[in-house]
Amino acid sequence: MSELHTHQLLTDETGTETIEPEETIISDEKPHEIAEKSFADYNVREDIVESLADAGITHPFPIQAMTLPVALSGHDIIGQAKTGTGKTLGFGIPALQRVIGQDDPGYAKLAVPGAPQALVIVPTRELAVQVANDLQTASRKRNARIATIYGGRAYEPQVEALKQGVEVVVGTPGRLIDLYKQKHLSLKNVKIVVLDEADEMLDLGFLPDVETLIAATPAVRQTLLFSATMPGPVIAMARRYMTQPTHIRAADPDDEGLTKRDIRQLIYRAHSMDKTEVVARILQARGRGRTIIFTKTKRTAAKVAEELVDRGFAAAAIHGDLGQGAREQALRAFRNNKVDVLVATDVAARGIDVEDVTHVINYQCVEDEKIYLHRVGRTGRAGNKGTAVTFVDWDDVPRWALINKALGLNVPEPVETYSSSPHLFKDLDIPEGTKGRLPRDKRTLAGVDAEVLEDLGETGKKNSRGGRGDGRERAGRGRRDSGSREDGRGGESAGRSGERRRRTSGPAAASAPAGEAGQNDGEQPTRARRTRTRTRRRNGEVVAGTDKGAQPGAEG
Repeated sequence: MSELHTHQLLTDETGTETIEPEETIISDEKPHEIAEKSFADYNVREDIVESLADAGITHPFPIQAMTLPVALSGHDIIGQAKTGTGKTLGFGIPALQRVIGQDDPGYAKLAVPGAPQALVIVPTRELAVQVANDLQTASRKRNARIATIYGGRAYEPQVEALKQGVEVVVGTPGRLIDLYKQKHLSLKNVKIVVLDEADEMLDLGFLPDVETLIAATPAVRQTLLFSATMPGPVIAMARRYMTQPTHIRAADPDDEGLTKRDIRQLIYRAHSMDKTEVVARILQARGRGRTIIFTKTKRTAAKVAEELVDRGFAAAAIHGDLGQGAREQALRAFRNNKVDVLVATDVAARGIDVEDVTHVINYQCVEDEKIYLHRVGRTGRAGNKGTAVTFVDWDDVPRWALINKALGLNVPEPVETYSSSPHLFKDLDIPEGTKGRLPRDKRTLAGVDAEVLEDLGETGKKNSRGGRGDGRERAGRGRRDSGSREDGRGGESAGRSGERRRRTSGPAAASAPAGEAGQNDGEQPTRARRTRTRTRRRNGEVVAGTDKGAQPGAEG
């Protein structure tokens, strides 16, 4: 393994914030298993090694091989590594190793027995679930209880888990702060704090909450901070809360050669009316596996997923208008191969780490080069090859020219591309004669409805099933006909037509109410029952009387 041990000052892009690490360890190796090493070689507990072996994980990745010796010796770490390099076990194994389980000697002597001893803070709900799952895998035979704390779910189960006692808490800043202020979360036992994707937490405005949580932990603790980039505020926070950290860099963050080497990047200038046709053909390329399609808006995500489902593809959408239960359902369906196309907005997709993503499609031109690299980096992970396709609208060509120049991609003028363009079929190895609909004999996946939609006792949005490609994309149609149902805007007809759609099933049943919703503002209500239910309540006030003839006039 090629490692360089040196001593470098860590500075942000502007040069205003610096921190002097005790040591800098750099590796330029791409992620892969180091066959000659095992986790036992790093003095990892036997029960953790056995738990990992049961899951088929026996050899470490370079980031783990660099992190484990330093972390297990108790030193603070600033880790610079992209998602998908294997960093979760790099900080997860030290966290599990340091905690004292219920059956371990010294448990009763803790300041607050049962309060968490390891605190892992992540920016998004999806990443919290993912990290907790990885830690559960590593602790199958270790007596360490793990709680996942994040918003969008009911408080009660999370409070109950903390009352019963946990050793490790994985959570998002907002819900952690809530439970800490309500005295449900005690941080007096914390020995190790992990901040994962710190730059994303900065982007989302979470750093003040993160600092509040760190300040509530004991002064003597171990702190591990992981971030793909090192902006000034992250370096400043590291300087305040870390003691002589070791800076570990897995592959030079200034070198995007890995991205270029592992990911084939295709840039097309596409017409907005033809994009879905182009996507439908790309999804039938030879060797196409799991695919993520990125969109700028929630509405576009819902619309694209709906159109793909109508064309026979197993697609699901994940965006901010969906309730947490619906988002988790879509993600589980994607991970469990019940759908193989995930349409996502940037915010909703943060923290999604799914293996074997072969294709990434940017449905619209990205805002800047950082977002481009972040999205494209979802494929070609762990040493695999990937394909990234980016659509650039005519209006976005100047913006693309700047991104192209910043990344040195040598594609200043994207080639004009239509669904019938020969080069599209050649570039992506699409069988000749492929049309815009998936043949029925190839529709083999179960779809998103095959996953159970959990009732999470959500505190925010309704657990709407729309916008995830579940057969007829009910939320998308609701928005088109009568405004956004989930936001409660667009009049009461949107909410009630949503209720009617949830009570019906099947494509025909799903589409019929949508047609009625389109007539709501017309002059001829077609069903007495429909008219009656629409006008019994307006703006939260009950309308007096139930006379069918008077109701339409009362609507105004």
